[in-house]
Amino acid sequence: MGQWFSRTSDDTHHQDSAFSFNKYFKNFKVENKIISQNTISLIESYLQKGDIQGAASAISGALREIDNAPLDLAVTGESGAGKSSFINALRGVGHEGKDAAPVGVVETTMERTAYKHPNFPNVRIWDLPGIGSPNFQPKDYLEKVKFREYDFFIIVSATRFKKNDLDLAKAIKIMKKNFYFVRTKVDSDLQNEELSKPTTFDREKVLRQIQEDCVRNMKNNIDEPEVFLISNNNLSEYDFPIMMDTLIKDLPAQKRHLFMLSLPNVTEAAIERKRVAQQQYIWLDALRAGAPAIMPLQIIINNNTMEKLQKILNNYQVLFGVDEPSLKALAKHLRVPVERLKDSIKSPTLLETEKEETAGEMFMRYLKNVLINGGGPLGAGLYCQEIYYMQLLMLDTVADDAKVLLKETYSGK
Repeated sequence: MGQWFSRTSDDTHHQDSAFSFNKYFKNFKVENKIISQNTISLIESYLQKGDIQGAASAISGALREIDNAPLDLAVTGESGAGKSSFINALRGVGHEGKDAAPVGVVETTMERTAYKHPNFPNVRIWDLPGIGSPNFQPKDYLEKVKFREYDFFIIVSATRFKKNDLDLAKAIKIMKKNFYFVRTKVDSDLQNEELSKPTTFDREKVLRQIQEDCVRNMKNNIDEPEVFLISNNNLSEYDFPIMMDTLIKDLPAQKRHLFMLSLPNVTEAAIERKRVAQQQYIWLDALRAGAPAIMPLQIIINNNTMEKLQKILNNYQVLFGVDEPSLKALAKHLRVPVERLKDSIKSPTLLETEKEETAGEMFMRYLKNVLINGGGPLGAGLYCQEIYYMQLLMLDTVADDAKVLLKETYSGK
């Protein structure tokens, strides 16, 4: 295994290694770290003692936990509340998609049903029958839906939350599980209010009234109730981004990473959070593998490396929704040629070989820019094998592309 950092003496090297590792992770808020503080401290202690093998083993274990972590979230509520639409929106699946949760005006959920995320099969969103429906009475509801299997519950309503919803929330709390109230269809409420009161309509006032009405109805039953107002038709609006921040903070580190990656790109902040999470994964993987002690003076890419890079790039494109199927779907939605979208982004041609600048030269230019700006792991003194630098460039490029497409989506162009 190669060395991770340049060194003068063994003791100094070990201390520098631990310091650099700790310094890197201090750059992130707790909710953005993909490994727990206990794991960070464990790896740091191995580095301080010069136990590189122990550090690598701890990192391998942490990455294995991340890769294999299951995430099961339950969505429940009365018929017509928009449960299925919410589940489809979370998964980035259209209502007419092959694996979409059925959407209808009558109760379509007669038994608990799991819907896997199309890109992350370890993420399952469970559509639960509404509490109080014929086969799921309140007294034995949690046992029948197997509540122990879920990481948290989302209770959905399109109006006020009913007594059954509040009783369910109290029961979930007793079982020491997290629950969240989601008030859907606020876009419809706003539209109806504006139609009925066109001269006095005040958007923020109406939203505040909806929120206050929901909370007031709960206060005698739930301590400090929090209600998220959302529209399944436009997740970037209202409280959906705030709700996602809350859910991420409440999850343990390894599940937090999986959940972050699975979320739709509804804001630039969401895209950036994915980029930062994946950057951490890249560097942990690099440290596990071992790395040279010095920065590369040049990067030469052979055919075998290029194949690996293309596969990694394809994975990043799927993760950030800039792969070919996603581009075609977006072009259809925006009613523009797919070539127009491709012309606005860089990743589709990033690894093309017929350029004045070789891929190796491009990666070296990127590396020098990062060093000059003093950012990321390099700013903390962390160096690694060449392929990991290349992954960082591809990650940054794809994330930037996702931000470009986000602006296209919401600009109405």
